[in-house]
Amino acid sequence: MPSENPSISRGPAADSFTGGGRPAAAFHLDGPTRRLDPRINAYRPDIADVALAGTLFAPHYAAPMPAMAGGVAAMMRKAASADAEAVSQLLPGEDFAILDLTGGWAWGFSVHDHYVGYVDARLLAPVVPATHRVHVREALRFAGPSIKAPMLGTLPFGTRLSGEMRDDGFLATGDGFVHARHVVAADTLSDDPVGVAEGLLGAPYLWGGRGADGIDCSGLVQVALAACGIAAPRDTDMQRETLGTPLPEEARLRRGDVVSFPGHVGLMVDEDRLIHANAHWMSVVIEPLADVVARLQPHHDRPILGRRRLYP
Repeated sequence: MPSENPSISRGPAADSFTGGGRPAAAFHLDGPTRRLDPRINAYRPDIADVALAGTLFAPHYAAPMPAMAGGVAAMMRKAASADAEAVSQLLPGEDFAILDLTGGWAWGFSVHDHYVGYVDARLLAPVVPATHRVHVREALRFAGPSIKAPMLGTLPFGTRLSGEMRDDGFLATGDGFVHARHVVAADTLSDDPVGVAEGLLGAPYLWGGRGADGIDCSGLVQVALAACGIAAPRDTDMQRETLGTPLPEEARLRRGDVVSFPGHVGLMVDEDRLIHANAHWMSVVIEPLADVVARLQPHHDRPILGRRRLYP
């Protein structure tokens, strides 16, 4: 593991980064060490994001190379293998910063939340600015501008597309045509994250998923908030510590509040009901918060770890 340090003096070679045969930066470490979260700080024993050059020492540094998920979603994995555990998912059109490309696997981070992982390089493409975004649970992609044209596939909620809206009501993209009813302008924002999450009711639970083929609990919260212009970190513990403001114990819950459990998270639909993607039902469901707590009580002293409010 690279040596991590908040206080680093850079020597004469401090501006020399890996590339073109140049040596890596020289550092003098003179402060107390601290651990960086490897989920959102891209470093390995052999290489690190150049943005961390003032924070930790590594043998080599790399400047991010921009890319994006192409026409299909791409799972982000813990290691460079199709059998490795999924850690997150890039939806089509979402940006990915490549720091290393070896053996057909790209290592780097998803730009929207800086989450680190490996992506099958075949699923990445050059960055194209998005003009539209899929705003339904699943959009159909056709070979031509007609609902009778052959279907080429589907696109999940949150897919970012670049194309031109035609007079016949279809968005023409480089990979086919999408009906205008299934997309909105890329910068369009919703005002109700719970309403966004409700649009994904019934979606199967998928560990690491963010909407393509399935979704997990923190993925549901993240994409629902993103559709409303609210940036959210990827994992449950991160969301528990950073989203909104903590609620006092006596405060009554209301629509949009974030409730965190051990390894789990959801959004309140109203004072009593929770919407969440969960492995118990293997689906996105709405159910009474009391039922969720009752399932957890036999296994956890504190079934609810946090309650946070997004809006004043």
